[in-house]
Amino acid sequence: MSKTALITGITGQDGSYLAELLLSKGYTVHGVVRRSSNDNSQRIRHLIDSIELHPGDLIDQNSLTRLLSDVRPDEVYNLAAQSFVPTSWSQPILTAETTGLGVTRLLEAIRMVDTNIRFYQASSSEMFGRVQETPQRETTPLWPRSPYAVAKVYGHWITINYRESYDLFACSGILFNHESPRRGTEFVTRKISRTAAQIKLGLAEELRLGNLKAKRDWGFAGDYVEAMWLMLQQETPTDYIVGIGETYEVEQFVEAAFDHVGLDWHDYVVIDPKFYRPAEVDLLVADPSKAKQELGWEPKVGFQDLVAMMVDADLSELRGATNAPSQQSRAA
Repeated sequence: MSKTALITGITGQDGSYLAELLLSKGYTVHGVVRRSSNDNSQRIRHLIDSIELHPGDLIDQNSLTRLLSDVRPDEVYNLAAQSFVPTSWSQPILTAETTGLGVTRLLEAIRMVDTNIRFYQASSSEMFGRVQETPQRETTPLWPRSPYAVAKVYGHWITINYRESYDLFACSGILFNHESPRRGTEFVTRKISRTAAQIKLGLAEELRLGNLKAKRDWGFAGDYVEAMWLMLQQETPTDYIVGIGETYEVEQFVEAAFDHVGLDWHDYVVIDPKFYRPAEVDLLVADPSKAKQELGWEPKVGFQDLVAMMVDADLSELRGATNAPSQQSRAA
């Protein structure tokens, strides 16, 4: 008999890839969407006829309880959050309500409706913040350095608390940075890939960035959603680090993107202090050995291929939207 899954944040990068994966495995897929005057369903537009969407909000306890009662899912994947780190400084209360307390509301709804529901919480490598050991593993102490990370720590620990207090099958995936052509343009990786493509096509002249020396462990979102699913197929719930295990500077991401379009990034990148964080996270790198050993999970897309994939997707989209000639043809 096929399983039923409910995904919060289904319109986001991870939600869209997870919905594709679950559909390929024969799941009935439901998604939670917030009422909005703007259409934000572009990432799942190709799936609309295959999934069912429901209005709901992590701030509204009643909407979550009703939804679980109506859908009766076997699995719930909580991917919804205020997930943009810079915004968490300007909107810390909203971030706490959605990214932090929203997890409790969803767990409480599960406890009230059906304790057999399996729950996945999207935790974040940002929780490690001022890192206490390198690489970071499941037992590494947390030291969050932004309101977003603090909220994620709360969501992470409340998931553990409900697992231990109520015997729920509840687990957290501590995902390191994972990107794709579906990443929002406000995130630094997509900002880099898209601006490199725009400059190549003569649609932009510069790329303004903050700290180029911050180091991250970058992987492909399409690989990481498989780890989410695998966590909920285990006999016993626990938490897992998901990452590549390699670290690269933002500068290296920039260099790879501009190299891919045949440009020297030094000619176009401008350092702008307004993009520096009030408290920086300098180095994040995963130790994913537990996920590899217990889940049998392996990432398939490496750093260079990820950057090329994102730049190529932006080039294709921009050419389709503008029919812009390349820089070379303009010079000819």
